[in-house]
Amino acid sequence: MCRAVCARSFAVVQAETRSRHPRRGWARALVVLASIVAFAAILAIWANRQVLNTDNWTNTSTELLENRQIRNQVAVYLVDQLYANVDVAGEIREALPPRLQPLAGPAAGGLRQLAERAANEVLSRPRAQQAWANANRAAQEQLLRILEGGGPIVSTTEGNVVLDLTELLNQMQERVGIGGRLAERLPPSAAQITIMESDQLAAAQDGLKVVRGLPIVLVTLSLVLFGVALAIAPTWRRQALRAYGIGFVFVGALALITQVQAGEALTNALANTAAIEPAIGSAWTISTTLLVEAASATIGYGVFMVLAAWLAGPSRPTIALRRAVAPYASSPAIAYAAFAVFIGLLLWWGPTPALRDPVLALILIALLAFAWEALRRLIKREHPDANMAEANERMRERARHAGAWVRQGTSAGRTAVAGTASRVVTEAKTRTSGGSAGDERLEQLERLAKLKETGVLDEQEFAAQKRLILAGSDDGPEPDDGTPAPPVVAPG
Repeated sequence: MCRAVCARSFAVVQAETRSRHPRRGWARALVVLASIVAFAAILAIWANRQVLNTDNWTNTSTELLENRQIRNQVAVYLVDQLYANVDVAGEIREALPPRLQPLAGPAAGGLRQLAERAANEVLSRPRAQQAWANANRAAQEQLLRILEGGGPIVSTTEGNVVLDLTELLNQMQERVGIGGRLAERLPPSAAQITIMESDQLAAAQDGLKVVRGLPIVLVTLSLVLFGVALAIAPTWRRQALRAYGIGFVFVGALALITQVQAGEALTNALANTAAIEPAIGSAWTISTTLLVEAASATIGYGVFMVLAAWLAGPSRPTIALRRAVAPYASSPAIAYAAFAVFIGLLLWWGPTPALRDPVLALILIALLAFAWEALRRLIKREHPDANMAEANERMRERARHAGAWVRQGTSAGRTAVAGTASRVVTEAKTRTSGGSAGDERLEQLERLAKLKETGVLDEQEFAAQKRLILAGSDDGPEPDDGTPAPPVVAPG
């Protein structure tokens, strides 16, 4: 019966593989196109989350300042801004007596090195990092308001969106000890980084519209193309799912490669000196963390789809697995209770960003439920006579066989231990010299009794070994006639 069920299962799955559909070539092309669209969706999702989400923008900026190479470059920038906007040497010269005024230049140079170290120390403190985060949050919110239409409450510097680091510069001045009049002489534009210039506003507003809606459009388009491929080639659905999964793995890996290559190209383009290359590389790595997450999640989805296609395939292990779970899959209550447990564990784990987003999580759960039901129906078609009672009885029978196997192994082990004990006794008799035969047998019996007390030997094994010891003075072992041998009393 098992062979017949296996043959029927193999025939059900092989029917899909042997079938030929005239539109299968179109289905393959659609799956390839859906994978390409998925690659574009990865980049769009990253841009949307990184640029248009204020919290992500702020968190990323905080991670940037926590990086040592980037913090060093920010410290150098702040000191450069201070020396570019204030005549530090002139201020020192005014404070010195006439005879010491020629030392103002060297003193300003030495103070510059001290200021860079002090600025680095200031930037590593929570107060400065909070000021940095606030400045980045304000700049991003201002950028979004302008791109979304602006308004009277939005102000820019000469039509530009800027990142204002004046508060950090003031903290650095206080730490170095050259505040006061120098701080008063700083122009309003000191320590301001331009994010977007006014002549870029129109293009940026158009880009915002595209970036904001592009992820939803691309993800939907990819799924629609895959759905059409399934519809036009119904006998190729399992292979289409596998191909789509392989496509996901490929485009996810391609996105990771793109992130690395683009980072190297950006570093080479922006770094005018080797000293700032580590900072630019670190900034790109931190800024593309969400891209790496999206690409890794895509690879995970692809692996899951390939695994699902394999579970529905014609291989012997998958056929045996489906046969084993057939009695439980035929019951919707049991099948969907297991599905609920699986989804609960998946949401608790949250391995991908989509599972931490309520809307995207619901979409993924719906797709998983569809795949779960398709697999359940396949199992029911293969095993229409699956019976829960018979499956439970088979499980109990296997448990009994396993228990018997364990007991048999334990008995064999004890027999081996008993044989070892017998050899030990014989070797002890051979090695022992001097003393009477009765003393030797008494010592051997004491050892044998200890083995029995510790549970190594049972009563029957103990009696057999005892007969061998007591018969040791005879020419050969006593014949085993089923009756206990009388004790042999040592002479003398």
